[in-house]
Amino acid sequence: MTDSAPPLAEGGPPAGCPARATGVRLSGLAYQQTPSELYRSLRRDHGPVAPVLLDNDIPAWLVLGYNEVSYVTGHDELFARDSRRWNQWDAIPADWPLLPFVGHQPSVLFVEGDEHRLRAGVISRALDAVDQMELASACQEIGEVLIAAFAGSGRAELMASYAHPLPMHAVVRLCGMPAGGLDTEELVRDLRLSLDAHEGEDPVAAYGRVQARIEQLVKEKRAAPGDDVTSRMLLDPAGLGDEAVVQDVITVIAAAQQPTANWIGNTLRLLLTDDRFATTVAGGKLSVGQALNEVLWLDTPTQNFIGRWAARDTQLGGRQIKAGDCVVMSFAAANTDPQVWPEGPAGAENSAHLSFSNGEHRCPFPAPQLADVIARTAVETLMEHLPDVVLGVEPHELRWRPSVWMRGLADLPVGFTPVLH
Repeated sequence: MTDSAPPLAEGGPPAGCPARATGVRLSGLAYQQTPSELYRSLRRDHGPVAPVLLDNDIPAWLVLGYNEVSYVTGHDELFARDSRRWNQWDAIPADWPLLPFVGHQPSVLFVEGDEHRLRAGVISRALDAVDQMELASACQEIGEVLIAAFAGSGRAELMASYAHPLPMHAVVRLCGMPAGGLDTEELVRDLRLSLDAHEGEDPVAAYGRVQARIEQLVKEKRAAPGDDVTSRMLLDPAGLGDEAVVQDVITVIAAAQQPTANWIGNTLRLLLTDDRFATTVAGGKLSVGQALNEVLWLDTPTQNFIGRWAARDTQLGGRQIKAGDCVVMSFAAANTDPQVWPEGPAGAENSAHLSFSNGEHRCPFPAPQLADVIARTAVETLMEHLPDVVLGVEPHELRWRPSVWMRGLADLPVGFTPVLH
């Protein structure tokens, strides 16, 4: 899937839709570079819930307020995850760019109620058995292999060569793929294609190969289980079938990779551009922890999440929400809501952000802790091996990916003293 979207189509939402006259399009270069300014203007003009237009001028509500996002995520009976409730499906074209995000799938992401609690519990128990020290050691090993590939050149582009592949290798290893095998490398490549295809690449075909390989992995682990997340999900007393496990393993991998990669990249950007970290960053574990946490507040990787769908007519933030309306949660806007968060850097101990969502559909425990292990180890390993790394361009020249949903750099060029092995 790709984050880029085609130009908005002519026409727009039907007459009478509240977004038709007042909705703000979530697009444009200014939004991509400085979304915080758009959030401030939307909050000023519309309050905590704003009418917006998605691709092809499809109307939705963007929830900006911290309390309002918390309310939506805490009330599944009002704001549900099954996208088949959407009252706009008749207006959605077959090639709509956001279909991969909202098209109903039989995965833990879209199921509700008892089935969601059952399947989320299976994932939580499988992840809870991960040894975090072993995960950190594996991430350090993966990081050192990646660094060795470019350390002798004195320059690198860290998003493609480090921030993206490290968490992807880590999570497929957690799920039971063998380290370093050709099969694993092909899966990693196809995962990247399916999540972040470049021009001329086919994300649909890549996703098909990913699904086929995970189906094969599940079959292998059903026959010969091991000490891995996939095997633990299959052996869980809940007794999920193979199809459900396939869908949920893919969800675990996808949820772990791109957000964690952008968390790593955004943290490295902060460390390399903010003078507050300049004197202590090399080997400074406390400052790395502060940077990781500050990024979750100010540059959270999953800045907007689509979405929830109103189960019935209700009110939110002074707005009348109709049954079937799409509600987009802006974690980035909520995290910087001036009513709950004063201006200034976030504290290292303050973890009340909404970057992992909230409520029953939040990122399942202990996934946030595992993501922290991966991201922290990635940043510390790079700083340890390349202690004099510096940004290769001026900070204002860095380019953000053209995405409403993910907050991440298109590239992160750096320079350093070549390390010869």
